[in-house]
Amino acid sequence: MTDTWERNAPVLSAGDVLARLRQSDANATNPSRPIVLDVRWTLAGSDLNAYLEGHIPGALFLDLDRDLAGEAGAGGRHPLPDPDELQRVWRSCGIDDDSSVVVYDGGNGLPSARAWWLLRWSGLVDVQVLDGGWPAWLAAGGETETGPGGAPRAGRVSVRPGAMPVVDIDEAAALADGSDGTGGRLLDARAPERFRGDVEPMDPVAGHIPGAVNLPSSHLTEGGLFRSPQELRLVFAVAGVTADGPRAAASCGSGITASQTVLAAEVAGLPMALFPGSYSQWCAQGREVATGDG
Repeated sequence: MTDTWERNAPVLSAGDVLARLRQSDANATNPSRPIVLDVRWTLAGSDLNAYLEGHIPGALFLDLDRDLAGEAGAGGRHPLPDPDELQRVWRSCGIDDDSSVVVYDGGNGLPSARAWWLLRWSGLVDVQVLDGGWPAWLAAGGETETGPGGAPRAGRVSVRPGAMPVVDIDEAAALADGSDGTGGRLLDARAPERFRGDVEPMDPVAGHIPGAVNLPSSHLTEGGLFRSPQELRLVFAVAGVTADGPRAAASCGSGITASQTVLAAEVAGLPMALFPGSYSQWCAQGREVATGDG
């Protein structure tokens, strides 16, 4: 993504975020400075140490596993958090119903997409992802600070879950196998070798939901940044998803990478639901799996 994109896009360049924060900071009477959330995370867990070593000034750290997911179990490895608990998290960050929020991560775009999706699902509207995350911020000459950061005032946001579309496990199955009757698509964002069942580092059974279509998350970005809306529309069209097509939903291992697929669809102007439990819920409930490319 470049600085020439629309400023109201769900993904902003580091240059745009930097300009927006500097403009807010230069106006002492301007109360609209975006709340910045740092959600750096890897498969090994949330990366608090990276935040303490350096982050965007004023950014608040959130732990994806603790703050942005419920307890692992029958709902998968990262099920949606309880709305009341999520409201507590947002309020602890100083978020109100009309707050502007910018989220970023270590650069791969996955945890920030999860935070973006949850904020939108909660009912917030003005939520944007810093394209390229922390590396892009540094490359743009953004200021940094170290340490734990300050404590914000308590926010007053009221979580109203359901503002973003979701599908449950049965709806996901119907989209995948065609029994929904609309010719819908269930996109699986995992790497091809996991989709085929060649390897499975996280879940107990290798393979995929029968009938799902593999669209690896790597196809959505180039050089660590999201592809343009036009390019993304072409990528989705190859997978059978178009603006006037049937219903589509995104799946992955546990709902994190799939959130990036939904974000990319938003950038492209395409409707896309999320299957929050994804393949980990599918396995936890003992559903039949398929292997190979189809």
